[in-house]
Amino acid sequence: MDEASSKAAGRRPFALDPTGDVYNRWQVVSCAFTLFNWFAIICRVSFMDVQVKFLPVWLTLDYVSDAVNLVDMVLLSRKGFMECGLLVTDVGRMRQRYIRSSRFCLDALALIPTDLLYAYTGVHYPVVRLNRLLRFPRIFDCFDQVETHTNYPKTFRIIKLVVYIYLMVHWNACFYYLLSAYIGFGQDGWVYPAHETPGFGGTGRQYMFCIYFSTLILLTIGNIPKAEREAEYLFVVVDFLITIFVFATILGNVASICASVNEAGDRFLAEFNEVKDYVRFRAIGKDVDRKVVEWYEYLHLSNKSLGEEDVLRELPVTLRTAIAINVHMQTLQKVEIFKNCELGLLEELVLKLRPKLYSPGDYVCRKGDIGREMYFIKEGKLAVVADDGVTQYAVLGDGSYFGEISILKIPGSKAGNRRTANIRSIGYSDLFCLSKEDLQEVLREFPAAGNMLEEKGKQILAKMGLLDTEMEGARAEPHQLESTVETLDGAVRALQTKVARLLAEHKSGDKKIRARLRRLERVFTAEAAAAAGDDHNDAGATGATGATGSGDA
Repeated sequence: MDEASSKAAGRRPFALDPTGDVYNRWQVVSCAFTLFNWFAIICRVSFMDVQVKFLPVWLTLDYVSDAVNLVDMVLLSRKGFMECGLLVTDVGRMRQRYIRSSRFCLDALALIPTDLLYAYTGVHYPVVRLNRLLRFPRIFDCFDQVETHTNYPKTFRIIKLVVYIYLMVHWNACFYYLLSAYIGFGQDGWVYPAHETPGFGGTGRQYMFCIYFSTLILLTIGNIPKAEREAEYLFVVVDFLITIFVFATILGNVASICASVNEAGDRFLAEFNEVKDYVRFRAIGKDVDRKVVEWYEYLHLSNKSLGEEDVLRELPVTLRTAIAINVHMQTLQKVEIFKNCELGLLEELVLKLRPKLYSPGDYVCRKGDIGREMYFIKEGKLAVVADDGVTQYAVLGDGSYFGEISILKIPGSKAGNRRTANIRSIGYSDLFCLSKEDLQEVLREFPAAGNMLEEKGKQILAKMGLLDTEMEGARAEPHQLESTVETLDGAVRALQTKVARLLAEHKSGDKKIRARLRRLERVFTAEAAAAAGDDHNDAGATGATGATGSGDA
């Protein structure tokens, strides 16, 4: 049934999301069976005892693997793909995209039923299944997908390299055993010893010895028996080339990964030492120096960073909003005045929250201070203390908030916008704050929400006995006056901008006129000088003519 008939029947066509959890889990399953073939087939070809002893297990796993590969091909023909940022789920396009890819050719060749050759060779020749190894791109796809989605990419990268290294050593060990069987076990000191040799007859010992020998060659550790035959020399040379071109690359990647593991720690220590050297160079004092050290130790042990905004700066606004909603929305909705507010207002507010960290003993706010921010406690404990700073009235923990009334301009509030309590950090406290300016900026776009928040604030103040109804009416007119003053202030600023523009244009025009006058003055001066020169020449000529006439006379 095609897509049109599926829609006609009222069913949506099945499409697999390439970034979804279902596809990711299936990739792991498919990759596991592909790795099984890569490890098991060559091992069964080389060590015949393993093939014979566990034949039912191998046959079962072989055909389960084939079934998984077949299902995987069906799912790949229904895997969606991204086009211009949109997920394409058209069945025909998904199928054509997969069929025209090189992946389909490899998958189809890997599923050729070469097991039918068992009828001629017998079931103890798994070499007929070597075409199953053509699905190796599935391993790379799975590893890339897991590395992208895991929370520990560096650790997974190390695990991935270990798998690649062991797979290479495993294949090399199997080839060494096959070459030893071809030459003859125990024929010289380089090949595997004869099975009759005590301690070398068991299958486990055979495999481990070959793994050990393969590791010695590929890692160029040394203590390798000297090759005596041409085939042995060729094997060693090929292994050395693999070591130079492949193994060296893998080990280089391992070194870079190990170095990058400590990169964040090294950067942190560099910043810490820079600040510590500055404090000591300025001779600020041991007490401040100790606090600086304790502060950085706390950041290091708790894996915190002060650059949260810098980390998210490169993300588009929509993604930053989504992250902020997941982090802050539940906390914001706990605040009494923000309950039942429209979602658009809350989404704008979560982008305005800013992180702040306080050290032990720091005052977040003091009684009587002007309230410009409200706070949400992400982690830590804060104490409501008396003026002496010792007596505690209450302790605020994770998820608590305070200061929400002071950032609202509520007419009739007896406390005004002043803090009504001393809040002090007991230990290191991780808070988020929302400033009054940011709240007012958001409320300009949601005037109805602003009126609702004001009414909620009045209700809270009334319950606390901090709302003066007479003062509320008295402050209504000043509140309107303040709005009028803000409007006039905006008009004055616009006029100032216009006047400044006119002055700039006047100065520019004045400069141009002065420049033109200077040019005209230079021209007139030059012309006058030229005219005076001509008059002087004419006078000289007249005098000379008169003198000639007198001589003639």
